[in-house]
Amino acid sequence: MDCRTESQRNEVLTHDHVEQLLNMPIGTAWQVLRDIVSQAAQDIMLPKFALNAYQQEVSHKEDDSLVTLADKQMQQRLTETLTSYWPDIPVLGEEQTSQQHASVITYLDSAAWVLDPIDGTGNFAAGIPYFCTSLALVVESKVVLSLVHDPNRDESFFAFQGSGAHLNGQILRPRVMFNNSLNHASALIDFKRLPNNLASILAIDPPYRSQRSFGASALDWCWIAASRCQVYLHGSQMLWDYAAGELILREAGGCSSSFDGKAVFEKSLAPRSVIAAIDPDCYRQWRDWLNGRGDLRLKLEID
Repeated sequence: MDCRTESQRNEVLTHDHVEQLLNMPIGTAWQVLRDIVSQAAQDIMLPKFALNAYQQEVSHKEDDSLVTLADKQMQQRLTETLTSYWPDIPVLGEEQTSQQHASVITYLDSAAWVLDPIDGTGNFAAGIPYFCTSLALVVESKVVLSLVHDPNRDESFFAFQGSGAHLNGQILRPRVMFNNSLNHASALIDFKRLPNNLASILAIDPPYRSQRSFGASALDWCWIAASRCQVYLHGSQMLWDYAAGELILREAGGCSSSFDGKAVFEKSLAPRSVIAAIDPDCYRQWRDWLNGRGDLRLKLEID
């Protein structure tokens, strides 16, 4: 079972195309990007994370989500460094203004970076070691390369379109731990953003074995790709939350869709819902179970 959409199967860019854009081989780009992101984390993110929670400089954005000084400093550092290597590729970062977002997103038709400097800011500010930096390269409105770096575990997840997903340079291969059965799976579920009726059903009578919720979307995608949990559900993610992780999961052999059965990635700043699993059979069972909740009107189709 191939979890890619028809357009995804037909729109794989060649190594040569992307290597020409980056002016270096893909393997070299992976090393450069990992060094850029991990060094910024060592210099900025981890020293501030070591502070007590009451010492963190935290404020609220217009949507009431948290932002810390480290978010802003990481975004500035990474934007400046990426631009120094690739001045013709603009950066769309979470902490930019809405006007900057609207301007940069138009470049996804050609090429742009999508950056979340600290995904899991709430965890970061509270002293919980589950957060990451997420970076995706979008070329011709397709995510072709992605990196998610977890500084607490020194884990770097990387994928290039059509070439598999890797963790610290080693290929990610799904681990068969639950006989591909939904009722034996561990689930990552973000209850906060789900419809109330679905959240209630999952709390009372879940179809899976156990459930987790960790609080950093990009890292959640990667943990599914690494088979640390097997199924995933999230009601609302922004472009910088899912762009890198969706490619990593797909290249690891996993499946995902929005609630309405479409590809999760869109060239849009609108939030997207996510249904995903590391195993195609388990994904089909997860999708069918959700389809069985008729009041949600989920119409999920996959080839």
